[in-house]
Amino acid sequence: MTSSVLVGDVGATNARFALVSNGNLNAISSFEVAKFGKFADVLAIFLKEHCSQTQIHQAFLAIAGPVKGERVPLTNSSWVIDAGELQTGFGLQVRIVNDFEAVALSLPSLTSTDLAQIGGGRPEAGAPMAVLGPGSGLGVACLIDHSERRVVIASEGGHATLAPICEQEDHIVAHLRKRFGHVSAERAISGSGLENIYQAIAALEGLEIPPRNAAEITKNAFSGECQLARQSLYAFCAFLGSFAGNVALTFGARGGVYIAGGISPRILDFLIRSEFRKRFEAKGRLRNYLEAIPSYVITHPAAALIGLKSLVEATAQATLG
Repeated sequence: MTSSVLVGDVGATNARFALVSNGNLNAISSFEVAKFGKFADVLAIFLKEHCSQTQIHQAFLAIAGPVKGERVPLTNSSWVIDAGELQTGFGLQVRIVNDFEAVALSLPSLTSTDLAQIGGGRPEAGAPMAVLGPGSGLGVACLIDHSERRVVIASEGGHATLAPICEQEDHIVAHLRKRFGHVSAERAISGSGLENIYQAIAALEGLEIPPRNAAEITKNAFSGECQLARQSLYAFCAFLGSFAGNVALTFGARGGVYIAGGISPRILDFLIRSEFRKRFEAKGRLRNYLEAIPSYVITHPAAALIGLKSLVEATAQATLG
């Protein structure tokens, strides 16, 4: 039997698994989180279906939540990942990292075919690279890639306070403050955030609207059937641009700012035509600083697993060295 390492990217919407064997990332299996009561249920299915001919003793898991210790609850799901339980139940030695730490680790391995650039110049070699991404939540991380080693700064930056910069955004944030108290960036820049924006604009304009999820809002924005949906997606892209510019300034990310997550690739053409890049650069006296920084949408469907593969390889080298 061959020996492989399990890698998994576990978010609030989907859980993706693959095996790393002989330096290769094998076929990826995806599962809808909402269909399973707990993480162990879906892991058992993957191991049964894909691991009968290989020995699995190690697992590297990227989790959409703050990682502290070996028991990690997902931020936007009831699932809890417990390394001790997985050791007992499946015989796996498990390492858990934040999902955006894994995405950050993928950045040096991504090629031009995995990225769509939106504005800016060329990345500065050796400078920090920032990654953020709206999906079920809003992740943020930074990679400093030096020849001798790579350092990732994982964060919970998506929960930083959302900053409006125009009158409409003032009204949206005020509406959300009444609902949530603290209005984080994630309250507007995520799948549920798009729904929040849609509901806020409707309330501000006194419109009676049917409930719509993010996918429906996006579809209606693309088709032109609903002006409110289009206005909401436009506001979403503007918020995303402002936040991405803030992240670039915070990390000094002259190596580029990378937009990950499931939403951005699906709205790529709309994002390019929106105010995303204009808002990214609109930082007053630091405009010239931002104009030089390239921004990209990551179009690779499994960047976190690419990052975990690099972590598997680095761990193996450290063990041998």
